Amino acid sequence: MIIISGGTSGLGKAITEDLRKKGKRVITISRKSIDSNDHFQCDVSNYSSLKSVSKKINLINDKVKAFINCAGIASMNLALMTPANVTQNIINTNLVGTIYTNQLFSPLLIKAGGGRIINFSTIAVSIALAGESIYVASKAGVEAFSRTLARELAPFNITVNCIAPGPIKTNLIKGISDQNIKKIINQQIIKKEMNPDDLIDLVNLLLSKDSKNITGQVLHLGGY
Repeated sequence: MIIISGGTSGLGKAITEDLRKKGKRVITISRKSIDSNDHFQCDVSNYSSLKSVSKKINLINDKVKAFINCAGIASMNLALMTPANVTQNIINTNLVGTIYTNQLFSPLLIKAGGGRIINFSTIAVSIALAGESIYVASKAGVEAFSRTLARELAPFNITVNCIAPGPIKTNLIKGISDQNIKKIINQQIIKKEMNPDDLIDLVNLLLSKDSKNITGQVLHLGGY
Protein backbone atom coordinates (compact mmCIF):
# COMPACT_ATOMS: atom_id res chain seq x y z
CA MET A 1 0.00 0.00 0.00
CA ILE A 2 1.22 3.48 -0.90
CA ILE A 3 0.11 6.78 0.65
CA ILE A 4 0.13 9.89 -1.55
CA SER A 5 -0.59 13.35 -0.19
CA GLY A 6 -1.92 15.74 -2.81
CA GLY A 7 -2.92 12.65 -4.78
CA THR A 8 -6.14 14.04 -6.24
CA SER A 9 -4.76 16.74 -8.53
CA GLY A 10 -1.75 17.65 -10.67
CA LEU A 11 1.31 15.43 -10.55
CA GLY A 12 0.04 13.61 -7.48
CA LYS A 13 -3.06 12.52 -9.39
CA ALA A 14 -0.96 11.37 -12.36
CA ILE A 15 1.25 9.28 -10.06
CA THR A 16 -1.79 7.85 -8.27
CA GLU A 17 -3.47 6.82 -11.52
CA ASP A 18 -0.29 5.18 -12.82
CA LEU A 19 0.28 3.16 -9.65
CA ARG A 20 -3.33 2.01 -9.54
CA LYS A 21 -3.08 0.85 -13.16
CA LYS A 22 -0.11 -1.24 -12.03
CA GLY A 23 -2.30 -2.89 -9.41
CA LYS A 24 -1.01 -0.97 -6.37
CA ARG A 25 -3.37 0.08 -3.63
CA VAL A 26 -3.02 3.83 -3.18
CA ILE A 27 -4.42 5.85 -0.30
CA THR A 28 -4.77 9.52 -1.21
CA ILE A 29 -4.87 12.49 1.13
CA SER A 30 -5.92 15.97 0.07
CA ARG A 31 -8.17 18.87 0.97
CA LYS A 32 -10.74 17.60 -1.52
CA SER A 33 -13.76 15.62 -0.43
CA ILE A 34 -13.99 12.39 -2.44
CA ASP A 35 -16.35 9.48 -1.85
CA SER A 36 -13.82 6.65 -1.65
CA ASN A 37 -12.57 4.20 0.96
CA ASP A 38 -9.06 4.92 -0.28
CA HIS A 39 -9.20 8.68 0.28
CA PHE A 40 -9.00 10.87 3.39
CA GLN A 41 -9.83 14.56 3.38
CA CYS A 42 -7.18 16.38 5.34
CA ASP A 43 -5.03 19.52 5.38
CA VAL A 44 -1.41 18.38 5.74
CA SER A 45 -0.60 21.48 7.79
CA ASN A 46 -3.19 20.47 10.42
CA TYR A 47 -1.33 18.12 12.76
CA SER A 48 -4.29 16.82 14.77
CA SER A 49 -6.33 16.07 11.63
CA LEU A 50 -3.35 14.37 9.99
CA LYS A 51 -2.67 12.31 13.12
CA SER A 52 -6.26 11.11 13.06
CA VAL A 53 -5.82 10.03 9.44
CA SER A 54 -2.59 8.19 10.22
CA LYS A 55 -4.38 6.23 12.95
CA LYS A 56 -7.14 5.25 10.52
CA ILE A 57 -4.62 4.12 7.91
CA ASN A 58 -2.80 2.12 10.58
CA LEU A 59 -6.00 0.12 11.11
CA ILE A 60 -6.12 -0.95 7.45
CA ASN A 61 -5.02 -4.56 7.09
CA ASP A 62 -2.22 -3.82 4.63
CA LYS A 63 1.43 -2.85 4.92
CA VAL A 64 2.41 0.71 4.02
CA LYS A 65 5.50 0.41 1.81
CA ALA A 66 5.82 3.99 0.56
CA PHE A 67 4.77 7.56 1.19
CA ILE A 68 4.87 10.14 -1.61
CA ASN A 69 4.38 13.75 -0.59
CA CYS A 70 2.97 15.70 -3.53
CA ALA A 71 0.98 18.27 -1.57
CA GLY A 72 2.25 21.75 -2.29
CA ILE A 73 1.31 25.29 -3.27
CA ALA A 74 3.11 28.22 -4.91
CA SER A 75 2.58 31.93 -5.37
CA MET A 76 4.45 34.24 -7.74
CA ASN A 77 5.43 37.18 -5.54
CA LEU A 78 8.60 39.15 -5.00
CA ALA A 79 9.79 38.77 -1.41
CA LEU A 80 9.03 42.36 -0.46
CA MET A 81 5.52 42.15 -1.91
CA THR A 82 4.40 38.84 -0.42
CA PRO A 83 1.58 39.28 2.12
CA ALA A 84 2.12 37.71 5.53
CA ASN A 85 -0.82 35.32 5.16
CA VAL A 86 0.51 34.06 1.81
CA THR A 87 3.96 33.51 3.31
CA GLN A 88 2.48 31.58 6.22
CA ASN A 89 0.27 29.46 3.97
CA ILE A 90 3.16 28.46 1.68
CA ILE A 91 5.47 27.58 4.57
CA ASN A 92 2.74 25.70 6.44
CA THR A 93 1.69 23.62 3.44
CA ASN A 94 5.05 22.93 1.80
CA LEU A 95 7.48 22.69 4.71
CA VAL A 96 5.46 22.14 7.87
CA GLY A 97 3.11 19.79 5.99
CA THR A 98 6.09 17.76 4.77
CA ILE A 99 7.49 17.53 8.30
CA TYR A 100 4.14 16.48 9.77
CA THR A 101 3.40 13.84 7.13
CA ASN A 102 6.89 12.36 7.32
CA GLN A 103 6.70 12.27 11.12
CA LEU A 104 3.31 10.58 11.21
CA PHE A 105 3.67 8.13 8.33
CA SER A 106 7.26 7.00 8.96
CA PRO A 107 6.12 4.75 11.86
CA LEU A 108 3.82 2.93 9.42
CA LEU A 109 6.83 2.19 7.20
CA ILE A 110 8.85 1.08 10.20
CA LYS A 111 5.99 -1.24 11.17
CA ALA A 112 6.08 -2.71 7.64
CA GLY A 113 9.81 -3.41 7.90
CA GLY A 114 11.00 -0.60 5.66
CA GLY A 115 10.02 1.30 2.57
CA ARG A 116 10.33 4.49 0.58
CA ILE A 117 9.63 8.16 1.21
CA ILE A 118 9.60 10.58 -1.72
CA ASN A 119 9.24 14.29 -1.04
CA PHE A 120 8.97 16.98 -3.70
CA SER A 121 11.22 19.97 -4.17
CA THR A 122 11.80 22.05 -7.32
CA ILE A 123 14.54 23.26 -9.62
CA ALA A 124 13.59 26.74 -8.38
CA VAL A 125 15.70 26.07 -5.28
CA SER A 126 18.88 25.43 -7.27
CA ILE A 127 18.44 28.36 -9.65
CA ALA A 128 17.14 30.77 -6.95
CA LEU A 129 14.15 31.63 -9.10
CA ALA A 130 13.27 35.33 -8.77
CA GLY A 131 9.65 35.95 -7.88
CA GLU A 132 9.36 32.67 -5.96
CA SER A 133 11.43 33.46 -2.86
CA ILE A 134 8.95 32.13 -0.28
CA TYR A 135 8.21 29.02 -2.31
CA VAL A 136 11.95 28.46 -2.78
CA ALA A 137 12.55 28.89 0.96
CA SER A 138 9.86 26.32 1.78
CA LYS A 139 11.26 23.77 -0.67
CA ALA A 140 14.87 24.37 0.42
CA GLY A 141 13.66 23.42 3.88
CA VAL A 142 12.11 20.24 2.45
CA GLU A 143 15.46 19.28 0.90
CA ALA A 144 17.39 19.83 4.14
CA PHE A 145 14.79 18.01 6.21
CA SER A 146 14.73 15.05 3.80
CA ARG A 147 18.53 14.65 3.83
CA THR A 148 18.57 14.58 7.62
CA LEU A 149 15.55 12.29 7.88
CA ALA A 150 17.29 9.87 5.49
CA ARG A 151 20.05 9.42 8.07
CA GLU A 152 17.59 8.98 10.90
CA LEU A 153 15.51 6.36 9.07
CA ALA A 154 18.33 4.40 7.41
CA PRO A 155 18.54 1.92 10.34
CA PHE A 156 14.89 1.04 9.66
CA ASN A 157 15.49 0.19 5.98
CA ILE A 158 13.67 3.34 4.82
CA THR A 159 15.05 5.56 2.07
CA VAL A 160 14.16 9.26 1.83
CA ASN A 161 14.70 11.20 -1.38
CA CYS A 162 13.49 14.39 -3.06
CA ILE A 163 12.48 14.84 -6.65
CA ALA A 164 13.13 18.38 -7.92
CA PRO A 165 11.49 18.73 -11.34
CA GLY A 166 11.70 21.63 -13.70
CA PRO A 167 8.51 23.02 -15.26
CA ILE A 168 5.78 20.46 -15.92
CA LYS A 169 2.40 21.77 -17.05
CA THR A 170 0.15 21.75 -13.97
CA ASN A 171 -1.86 24.39 -12.11
CA LEU A 172 1.18 24.98 -9.90
CA ILE A 173 3.02 26.86 -12.66
CA LYS A 174 0.09 28.49 -14.43
CA GLY A 175 1.18 31.90 -13.10
CA ILE A 176 4.60 31.70 -14.75
CA SER A 177 4.91 33.21 -18.23
CA ASP A 178 6.05 31.13 -21.21
CA GLN A 179 9.15 33.33 -21.44
CA ASN A 180 10.12 32.54 -17.85
CA ILE A 181 9.38 28.84 -18.37
CA LYS A 182 11.86 28.84 -21.26
CA LYS A 183 14.48 30.58 -19.09
CA ILE A 184 14.11 27.86 -16.46
CA ILE A 185 14.30 25.05 -19.01
CA ASN A 186 17.46 26.59 -20.48
CA GLN A 187 19.14 26.13 -17.09
CA GLN A 188 18.44 22.39 -17.10
CA ILE A 189 21.04 20.00 -18.49
CA ILE A 190 18.39 18.45 -20.75
CA LYS A 191 16.84 21.53 -22.25
CA LYS A 192 13.28 20.44 -22.80
CA GLU A 193 10.05 20.61 -20.87
CA MET A 194 9.37 17.36 -19.07
CA ASN A 195 5.94 15.74 -18.87
CA PRO A 196 4.17 13.72 -16.16
CA ASP A 197 5.31 10.42 -17.72
CA ASP A 198 8.95 11.46 -17.27
CA LEU A 199 8.26 12.13 -13.60
CA ILE A 200 6.38 8.87 -13.17
CA ASP A 201 9.38 6.95 -14.54
CA LEU A 202 11.57 8.45 -11.82
CA VAL A 203 8.98 7.75 -9.11
CA ASN A 204 8.77 4.12 -10.21
CA LEU A 205 12.56 3.83 -10.08
CA LEU A 206 12.66 5.17 -6.52
CA LEU A 207 9.88 2.80 -5.49
CA SER A 208 11.64 -0.24 -6.96
CA LYS A 209 14.09 -2.56 -5.22
CA ASP A 210 16.78 -1.24 -7.59
CA SER A 211 16.86 2.01 -5.58
CA LYS A 212 17.47 0.37 -2.19
CA ASN A 213 20.84 2.14 -1.82
CA ILE A 214 19.69 5.57 -3.05
CA THR A 215 18.82 7.87 -0.16
CA GLY A 216 19.29 11.44 1.01
CA GLN A 217 19.36 12.67 -2.58
CA VAL A 218 17.75 15.53 -4.48
CA LEU A 219 17.09 14.22 -7.99
CA HIS A 220 16.65 16.90 -10.64
CA LEU A 221 14.40 15.74 -13.43
CA GLY A 222 16.08 17.16 -16.51
CA GLY A 223 19.32 17.64 -14.61
CA TYR A 224 20.95 20.68 -13.06
